[in-house]
Amino acid sequence: MQNRFPIFKKHPALVYLDNAATTQRPDLVIESLDNFNRSENANSHRGIYSLSNKATQQFENSRTSTAKFLNTDKENIAFTTGTTESINFVANGFLKSRLKDDENVVSTILEHHSNFVPWQMCCQQVGAEFRLIDSDAQQPLNASLVINSLDSKTRMIAIQHISNTLGTVNEISEIIEAARSRNIPILIDAAQSAALYQLDVNELDCDFLVFSAHKAFGPFGVGILYAHDRVKDDIQPTNYGGGMVKEVSTKETSFKSFPYSLDAGTSNVAGIIGWSSAIKFLNALDKDSERKKIKTLTDYTITEFSKINDLEVIGNPQAGIISFTVKDIHPHDIATELNEDNIAVRAGMHCTQPLMDRLKLNGTTRVSFSIYNTKEDVDKLLGSLQTAIKFLR
Repeated sequence: MQNRFPIFKKHPALVYLDNAATTQRPDLVIESLDNFNRSENANSHRGIYSLSNKATQQFENSRTSTAKFLNTDKENIAFTTGTTESINFVANGFLKSRLKDDENVVSTILEHHSNFVPWQMCCQQVGAEFRLIDSDAQQPLNASLVINSLDSKTRMIAIQHISNTLGTVNEISEIIEAARSRNIPILIDAAQSAALYQLDVNELDCDFLVFSAHKAFGPFGVGILYAHDRVKDDIQPTNYGGGMVKEVSTKETSFKSFPYSLDAGTSNVAGIIGWSSAIKFLNALDKDSERKKIKTLTDYTITEFSKINDLEVIGNPQAGIISFTVKDIHPHDIATELNEDNIAVRAGMHCTQPLMDRLKLNGTTRVSFSIYNTKEDVDKLLGSLQTAIKFLR
C-alpha cells in the first residue's frame, strides 16, 4: 500500500504514526491537485469561459461524489474549510438563534475542542446550559447516560463517532434514535471515522454529520457538512460575500438556499476537486479488511506495550488510536526522541483538555495507524521507544 503514497518514496525511513491528525495523500489525489494547478486553474461558478466552466463542473461533480459517498443528495452537502468550520456553521447559523437561556445543549467530556468550544460559546452567549456527559475512559461512551440526560429543554446533541484521543468507537445509532424520537437535532463528528467506516446518513438518520478531507486521504482546507432535509433550510449563513447571494440591493440582500448559502467568497476549488479523487481512492478500498488490519496492529501494539515497565495505555483503544504515558517522562520528550529515529507520533492534549483534566493527565503520547502502516512500523516504534525510555531515565 505504501507505494500509492509518494511521501514514502521521498522519505523511505519514515514511520508515520500520526494519522489521527492527518493522513498522507495517495498518488491520484496529488496528481489531481497538481493537474488543476498546472493546467486547469480558474475560479469556479462565475466565469463563462471554458476553464471556469470546467472548474465549476469538477467542483459540483465533487459535491455529487461526496453525496454518493454518504448516500444522500448533493443539495445536502456543503463544503467548508474543515470539521471545525462545519461545526461552527451549525452552532452559529442553526442553533444560536433558536436557543434560549433556560435550554441546554448535550455533549460529552470526550470531545475534540472543535466539537466542544463552539457549543460552549453558543451556550455562554445565550445563557443556556452546556450539559456534559462524563466518561471513565475505559469504555466507549455510555449511550444510556446521554439519553437519560435529555429533557424537554434539550435543543442540540453533539457527539463524536470515534475519540481522537482514546480510540474508542461510540455507539451512535442508539443516541440518534433517541434524538429522533424526541425531535432533538443531533450532530455527529465523524472526523476520525469518515475514511474507513461506512457512513450512510440515510441509515444513520442524523441531522448533521461533519468531517475533514485531510483525515480521509484528501487535501487540507476542505470540510464536509451534511445537513438533513429537515434542518438544512434553517441554517443561516454566518459569512457574507460574493457567491452566496441571490440578489443584492442598497436596501436588502437575499441569499441562495443551502448548501450554496455557505459559499461566501472563493472556495478551495483545487482542494475540493482533489477531494473527489480521494473519494475514488476510498471507494476502491476494502474498508472491512483495512479496519481489521488496523485492529490487528492495534492489538499487537497494546500487547507489546504491556511488556514495557511504567507504560500505561489510556482507555481501551479500538480504532487504531492509542494514547499512552510513561511514568515520570513527559510525552513531548518521548515524541522528540522517537523523531530522532524518523518515527512520527503526536504528543500533548490532542485538543481534548477537558478529558485530560478529567483523567488528571498533562498529556499523552499518541500513536495512530492507517492503511499503509505495518507490523514492521510497530516493531521500529517499540525498539525506539524502549531506547528513548532508557535515555530519558
